[in-house]
Amino acid sequence: MDGSGETKAKAPQDRLADWLAEDMAAVNALIRDRMASKHAPRIPEVTAHLVEAGGKRLRPMLTLAAARMLGYQGTDHQKLAATVEFIHTATLLHDDVVDESERRRGRPTANLLWDNKSSVLVGDYLFSRSFQLMVETGSLRVLDILANASATIAEGEVLQLTAAQDLATDEAIYLQVIRGKTAALFSAATEVGGVIAGAPDATVRALYDYGDALGIAFQIVDDILDYGGSDAVIGKNTGDDFRERKLTLPVIKAVARASAEERAFWVRVIEKGDQRDGDLAQAMAILSRHDAISQARDEALAWTARARQALDNLPVHPLREMLLELAEYVVARVS
Repeated sequence: MDGSGETKAKAPQDRLADWLAEDMAAVNALIRDRMASKHAPRIPEVTAHLVEAGGKRLRPMLTLAAARMLGYQGTDHQKLAATVEFIHTATLLHDDVVDESERRRGRPTANLLWDNKSSVLVGDYLFSRSFQLMVETGSLRVLDILANASATIAEGEVLQLTAAQDLATDEAIYLQVIRGKTAALFSAATEVGGVIAGAPDATVRALYDYGDALGIAFQIVDDILDYGGSDAVIGKNTGDDFRERKLTLPVIKAVARASAEERAFWVRVIEKGDQRDGDLAQAMAILSRHDAISQARDEALAWTARARQALDNLPVHPLREMLLELAEYVVARVS
């Protein structure tokens, strides 16, 4: 694809998919091959349910785009892209068990269709597969980056267990949580693309900074959409975060400005988990009263600006332009 003409009107991630179509076909074939299991047919059944559910494959595309933008001509970037997708899928399988979720990408979750044991164990299998793939590149630096990201993701999820339902959680802790659970894999995805391409340290750092900022903006927007986005856009049920008592950025901002009556409401529904009919609507009304949604969106926009700035010194390339536009598009989902 030449990235021009007929692809201009498409969303940035769709233009990326067009440009990287050949690479993505190889990545998808690799994913199908490596998620196979001769002895445990439950593994490909569960994995295929999630992997083939129509996700955007954004994270593996970031790896491919970073490598291709820097002129990489080999195939190890495809293995790394598959690695990133396996890590992401493994975390989704585990998250749905932890959150007791029933829908993912508009479909019933694996733990609902099978059981929690299957979801956890298949997630473990995918983590193992991801490490096999990354080792095949022969790069110790790549292994270090992705191993650290995997540990950071798990750490972020554990931190969220204690922080999510505690009204003392502030924006700094929230940022630490989402940098772990979401941004760590975005930044690792872009960073390893630069490493495998043999880019200078300054370029690799810029790619890391881009992925980190993009991932933070992406998660803030997801948290905003939970209080008013369509199910099709967010890939889960609207209000899931509220029902799961997650203290996300819009709620943290509203709690910080809460009246005594409002604070008592947040204590009841978030800390105590005593939720009743009409509580979600009341929560949304409080968020609106304190302008919490638009303030959270402003923060997402600030992270978008940081993502764009990180790419300023990278080589001029159509893929760089798509990555710049992608950062803007992430926040455009909440107009």
